[in-house]
Amino acid sequence: METREVVLPGELIERKGRKIGKGVYAENDRVFAKVLGIPRIDEDEVSVIPLSGVYIPSVGDRVIGIVTQVEISGWSVDINSPYTAFLPLSEGVDFFVDVTRTDLSRFFDVNDVIFCRISRVTKSKIVQVSMRDLGSRKMRDGIIIKVTPSKVPRIIGKGGSMINLIKNKTGCDIVIGQNGVIWIRGERKDKAIEAILTIENESHVIGLTEKIEKMLGG
Repeated sequence: METREVVLPGELIERKGRKIGKGVYAENDRVFAKVLGIPRIDEDEVSVIPLSGVYIPSVGDRVIGIVTQVEISGWSVDINSPYTAFLPLSEGVDFFVDVTRTDLSRFFDVNDVIFCRISRVTKSKIVQVSMRDLGSRKMRDGIIIKVTPSKVPRIIGKGGSMINLIKNKTGCDIVIGQNGVIWIRGERKDKAIEAILTIENESHVIGLTEKIEKMLGG
């Protein structure tokens, strides 16, 4: 699959017989971007993924990803982005593994949820993640929700004040990825989710902290 940088609305995109996907329109057999976004051109279809609300990976970001494929030398990871990340074996396991004799799914399998770090992003947006730093781990038993990535700082709050309020009031374990994916575990996770989604939808509202505190009972 080819991935270019960013296109503007009305910008011409190469078609070459491909069918029309989302975010594009056709005129006289030529295809143009309908929105500001990232063009994706595969064997059969051309489309544009809108940038609004989309997570664009940056080196050093801590993200929550879902393993989508076990490969020969590592794992493909969905990081809630137009770009799929790759977790190399050397960045996922800290000891030697003979790949000719070992099924890598024993370490990470499809649908496993992992907390990892963006370790490399090339100009062509090839993304690599790593598990070899403090805090990176496989996330067990909880559930995940997705929010608009740009709202993550508001959900965390100044100095972690907002997310700590939610943790303390609900007793839940909560981990937030900068890619807008949030992992939650605990008996009152329904209240934690309600609070987080309220913050996402009302991040511009004055007095939001007091509203969340009242919502959670206190």
